Amino acid sequence: MLVSLTVGKVDAGVTVLLTPDKRLIEFPSILLPPNIISGSIVDIAVSRNHESEAKADAQFSALQDQIFSSFGASQPSTPVLRCRNATQTSVVLEWDPIELATADLISLSLYRNGQKAGNIPRPMQMHSTKISGLAVDTEYSFHLVLRTTAGTYASKQVVVRTHKMTDLSGITITTGILPAHIREELAKAVERIGAKIVDGVRIDTTHFVTTEGRGVPWEKAVEMNIPVVLPEWVDACEQNGRILGVTKFYLDAVRPGPPTTVEETPAAASPPTPAPAQQAQKDLPQTPAQADDNKETDTKKGEAKEESSDDSDEEDAGDEDKAKTADEQKMRLEDKDTQKVALRPGGQPSPEKAVVEDAGEDSSDDKGPAPSPGDVASFQDVAL
Repeated sequence: MLVSLTVGKVDAGVTVLLTPDKRLIEFPSILLPPNIISGSIVDIAVSRNHESEAKADAQFSALQDQIFSSFGASQPSTPVLRCRNATQTSVVLEWDPIELATADLISLSLYRNGQKAGNIPRPMQMHSTKISGLAVDTEYSFHLVLRTTAGTYASKQVVVRTHKMTDLSGITITTGILPAHIREELAKAVERIGAKIVDGVRIDTTHFVTTEGRGVPWEKAVEMNIPVVLPEWVDACEQNGRILGVTKFYLDAVRPGPPTTVEETPAAASPPTPAPAQQAQKDLPQTPAQADDNKETDTKKGEAKEESSDDSDEEDAGDEDKAKTADEQKMRLEDKDTQKVALRPGGQPSPEKAVVEDAGEDSSDDKGPAPSPGDVASFQDVAL
């Protein structure tokens, strides 16, 4: 088909063409003949290329098939959950490896009795888990939920019932270093009670039986917090017909030995040193009323001390005055007696002298002893 168009405005990139019915068409200038100006008429032939269309359709169909085969042919697989082992208080669950196809993993969650118990760490590497702390002889239901960029997929529910105390079939034992005869007896006892012995320490191993605490399996059992017990624990469970606690059968448990007599010298008990009452009273805070009472008591005691000191001073002063008065009286009596003796002739002593002697006996110890008769006689002779 041939179309004639009139050139209108010419620009460097786009040229405006006019149709016979006055419609405007923007046409690339690079596709027009050179040296055209406004008003030029150009003829453009238009035809359909069927061969090129077929090639383009074939290429597009091939691309769609490639995309579908890469991203739409497969999808993530639904998790398959099952119970591996069950005991009185725990359950070990396992599942097949997760197939994500071309999708990306978001999370893998475990649900217990319809409620989320938690997310599985490293779900592409871990294919089992252990749930502990369950009730004895109780039924539980579990299922997995896989979330990916291609959608959410849930597994079927697995119903598990924990064992009774008399059911020993859930015991899974891994043996360590044991003598040959003990190992044989242990295998027979395990078979009788319905338990099982496995090689190596696994996630479903419930007890590690050994007589020596060494070796790689023992280290792994300790790392996984698996009880390490003696062979006597299996015998005790068989005799009692039920599962027993492992506290008395731990490998490192202290066994009771013969009593040893040790003489101990009792330490001398030092008498307790009571805290001083003043210190205890000092630590206790006083109420305002007690403080006022204490002040009044101290004031009264101070006044009483001042009065007693004044009284003692007055008494001392009175004693001194009395002593001085007694001395003066004695001196006066001695002077009078001397005068009378000098005037009186020798003979019997006068009544005044007797009074003086009596006064001398009643006086204080400061006065000397009374004069003897010889002294008086000689004194009279000298005076005459």
